[in-house]
Amino acid sequence: MRVPWETPATSRLAHAERRYSGVRIGIDLGGTKIEGIALTDNGDIAERRRVATPRDYVGSVEAVGNLVDALEQATATRCSVGVGIPGALTPEGLVKNANSTWLIGNPLGRDLEARLSRPVRLMNDANCFAISEAADGAGVGADVVFGVILGTGVGGGIVVHGRCIAGPNSVAGEWGHNPLPWMFADEYPGRSCYCGKLGCIETFLSGPAFERHFAEKTRITMSGPAIVDSAAQGDPPAREALARYHNLLARALASVINILDPDVIVLGGGMSNLPLLAESVTPLIPRYVFSNSVRTRIVQNQHGDSSGVRGAAWLWPAGEQPF
Repeated sequence: MRVPWETPATSRLAHAERRYSGVRIGIDLGGTKIEGIALTDNGDIAERRRVATPRDYVGSVEAVGNLVDALEQATATRCSVGVGIPGALTPEGLVKNANSTWLIGNPLGRDLEARLSRPVRLMNDANCFAISEAADGAGVGADVVFGVILGTGVGGGIVVHGRCIAGPNSVAGEWGHNPLPWMFADEYPGRSCYCGKLGCIETFLSGPAFERHFAEKTRITMSGPAIVDSAAQGDPPAREALARYHNLLARALASVINILDPDVIVLGGGMSNLPLLAESVTPLIPRYVFSNSVRTRIVQNQHGDSSGVRGAAWLWPAGEQPF
């Protein structure tokens, strides 16, 4: 398929007016919105823009290109570009596992490089979250950081000594698609997951799973925030639902600690906003970890919804700028 930005004048590695003045651009390519920031070397946001995500491939590439153009115009500099995507890349550079299905099977990196006339780095959005929190967030200074996404889906990213570990299959950190460990009798064998397996952690810890379980137990349909409010008012079923979630998360994170043994686990995504989540889960984890003590810190993220787009910007550290 020939696309509008593929012309002789736009060689994908042509660097007109090469210069770098301490500003990098990060793009968070979401299913409903595309967010972009221009981030300085010291982590300050010089400019921020958002646009709606076109629900087609060519439109999405052009929207990212236009957003980069606008950020560069606003900052008066040519910047490196990193992009967080809701999926991963095959060894051939094609998008896979994306819930924005119009991206799947397309060479997004190559087409963005052609549109922007420079190298572009792409990374899974959960990895970008982990990179951000390790660079200048809740995990700063730690050798090994595991960044957790608890939202509509459950994912994660691993950063070791400042470098994100993607793995040869581009699935490092995908703890949400392992089975829930130490299942109780009433949890086995688990619910079907969209990935085709039974009992995935995502089917227990995602936001929709939390709400669905409460509805099944009480025959009352409530949103996650409403369940939390009811728990704060002393409602026994809501309090039980929260306690169950804490135990589920403790078991799932303990399995991560048993394999990776990170210095810090940073909680992100919508479910990470449950009140005192890190404080509630921390004392439960030692009963499941294969150690007589647990020094891994469980902490709330520092940058909130901005972590993903900040991490995309940090895909180009200051010493590796392409200009």
